[in-house]
Amino acid sequence: MTQIMIAGVVSFLVAIFLTPQLIRYFSNAGKGQEIREDGPKSHLRKRGTPTMGGIAIIAGIVLGYLAAGAYGVATGHAGFTASGLLVLGLTLGLGALGFADDFIKLFQHRNLGLNKTAKLVGQAALALAFGLLVLQFPDSHGLTPGSTHLSFIRDIDTIDVAFGPVIVGTIIFLLFMYILIAAWSNAVNLTDGLDGLAAGSTALVMGAYTVITFWQFRNSCSANFTAGCYEVRDPLDLAVLAAAGLGGCLGFLWWNAAPAKIFMGDTGSLALGGLVAGLSVTSKTELLMIIIGALFVIEVASVAIQIIVFHSTGKRFFRMAPIHHHFENGGWPETAVVVRFWLLAAMAAMAGVGIFYGDWLVKAGMGL
Repeated sequence: MTQIMIAGVVSFLVAIFLTPQLIRYFSNAGKGQEIREDGPKSHLRKRGTPTMGGIAIIAGIVLGYLAAGAYGVATGHAGFTASGLLVLGLTLGLGALGFADDFIKLFQHRNLGLNKTAKLVGQAALALAFGLLVLQFPDSHGLTPGSTHLSFIRDIDTIDVAFGPVIVGTIIFLLFMYILIAAWSNAVNLTDGLDGLAAGSTALVMGAYTVITFWQFRNSCSANFTAGCYEVRDPLDLAVLAAAGLGGCLGFLWWNAAPAKIFMGDTGSLALGGLVAGLSVTSKTELLMIIIGALFVIEVASVAIQIIVFHSTGKRFFRMAPIHHHFENGGWPETAVVVRFWLLAAMAAMAGVGIFYGDWLVKAGMGL
């Protein structure tokens, strides 16, 4: 628990004190966010607001994780692990991809940043590397950070039967990793359209995963093989990383809440999407994440519905997509949309944790 607290506190402090430095630097350099002309007219006043604030979130996550790991090593407890380092690597890799996109927009004056092909290739390369590495590094019990089984709260044992031979199973698994990582990174990116929306929603998801992975640690099959235990490699390190993500988001949210003094940019949103995806894979809760991160799913679904309906009928299903702009264009104040969406995100996170805990009660023979 001490490591989790260290990670969260250090990450929060780094983000809350580094963000003003980024605001000052980008403001002095005259590097600010461009605003879509076809977007809500109320957003035009945000033109020129500093962006790339995701640098502070990433710095907080990294330093929080390193501080907690160093404490663990110094005190003889669990330190850095394969699971934590792989998820952190995925987070940094996608953050670097987002940084390249933001850098091109701001410093090379290309409003579209990286083209779609470059983004897809970058996401595919990171997904391939993560997918291959997550099946390596077995511990003394033979557990690897990830598995080719699909998972909800635990691995679904029957899925490998459909995969067939090992080679076919690995190929399908890598394809699934690409879909998963691209989906979550783009989902967080789409949600980052209103002041504080993505940072606050991701903080709630990270809070839920701090609880889930710590519970997996307290009930690990490696420590005590009992009914309801979890076969997850390095759950404590995952809890540390989730707590660092929580702290980083909250520290950044201090400055990103309406009226935002800085935006996280693709640097932050893609990195946080990678953190969400990586935690779901290594904690073996890929399908449960759909419930916990339901707000992100709704945002992506609204864009998909808008595209399908428009191409089919020539009409728009929503006033504007993603869905937060639909309500904003309907007359809701931006802060009202954000707070209500935070409430939805909080309810989804609580529902996910409740389902997770309910499963443990059943498996442990305690009933509901």
